[in-house]
Amino acid sequence: MSPRTLTLIIVLSIAAVGSWYLARSKQPQDGETVPYDPVHQGYYLKSARILGTGEDGRLLYEIEAENAVQEEKSRIEFTGVRIRYSPGTNVPWIVHADEATLREGSPRIALRGHVRAVGTSGADGQDTEIRTQYLEFDPERYVVETDERVQIRVGARSLTATGMLASLNDSKVVLKSNVRGKIAP
Repeated sequence: MSPRTLTLIIVLSIAAVGSWYLARSKQPQDGETVPYDPVHQGYYLKSARILGTGEDGRLLYEIEAENAVQEEKSRIEFTGVRIRYSPGTNVPWIVHADEATLREGSPRIALRGHVRAVGTSGADGQDTEIRTQYLEFDPERYVVETDERVQIRVGARSLTATGMLASLNDSKVVLKSNVRGKIAP
């Protein structure tokens, strides 16, 4: 073996031992905690489509979102959300929101930011539109509810209130308080 090859082997060996030592010294010792989880255990989806089924296993509704991120093991955050019932349910409502949260074990979907629910078979054939900043939606019971300010429009008619409970499958709405309206013929 030539002196040049021997020198190269010794230098590489020293570099390997030095890098091992530096990597070992950066590892947390027993009792130390890592300030963050270096590996995200969830998932991230673009153009997500989540299907919800009823008790009979048939398609009940679908959630479409620009993005879906599993923030925790039991929580999914959506942005650019649209929720609609399957055609077989005869529930003509589509719900839009900037953001939504779906939690494991909870049937409710929390919708935030420019929430808009549009029913396409309103009175006199006009669409019914519900607007608010926060809405809790239980798609299995066909119920939407909020304690926030809400505006309901049917054509030129408009109502505002604080708080609302609505049943989407039979288009019944209960306004909770501070109801004001403009009803023009």
